[in-house]
Amino acid sequence: MAKAICFDMDGTIANLYEVEDWQEMLDNGSSLPYLMADPLYDMVELVNAIKDLQAAGWYIEVITWGSRTANKCQLEEIRQAKLEWLQAYEFPFDGFHCVKYGTTKAKTVVKYETGILIDDNEKIRKGWKLGNTLNPSENLIEELKKLL
Repeated sequence: MAKAICFDMDGTIANLYEVEDWQEMLDNGSSLPYLMADPLYDMVELVNAIKDLQAAGWYIEVITWGSRTANKCQLEEIRQAKLEWLQAYEFPFDGFHCVKYGTTKAKTVVKYETGILIDDNEKIRKGWKLGNTLNPSENLIEELKKLL
C-alpha cells in the first residue's frame, strides 16, 4: 500500500510569516521571502525523522502554494525559491508540488492510497480527504516518530 506524508511549507516547516514585510514583497512579485524564512524546527532532527520514515516505506511529498497574486512566471520563480530553501536545509522529499494559490492539495497526490497532511491551515486540514492530518504546532517531530 503506497502511503505518503505531505508537508506544506509556509507556516508549517518554513517560518515565512516572521519575515519582515513578507506579504508586501510577495504582492510586489518578489520570491525573496521564501528564501529568507527560517525553519520552524531543528532541521537536523526533522530530517532524521523523515529519513527514518522513508526507510519504513513512507513517501514524502511537499505540497505548497505560490503567493495569492502570482502569475505563471512568478509561480515558477516561487517554485525555484522554495526548492532552493528545501535543498539548503537538506529536506528529503520524493515529490515536490508548487501549485497555484488555493489549489486543492489532495488533487496533487492522488496516486497514494493514504496520505497524511501536515499543514498549519486548519481549513485545509479539514478539507483533506486522503487520510489523517497533523497540526505542525503540536510537537511535529514526536508525531512523526509515532508513525514508525
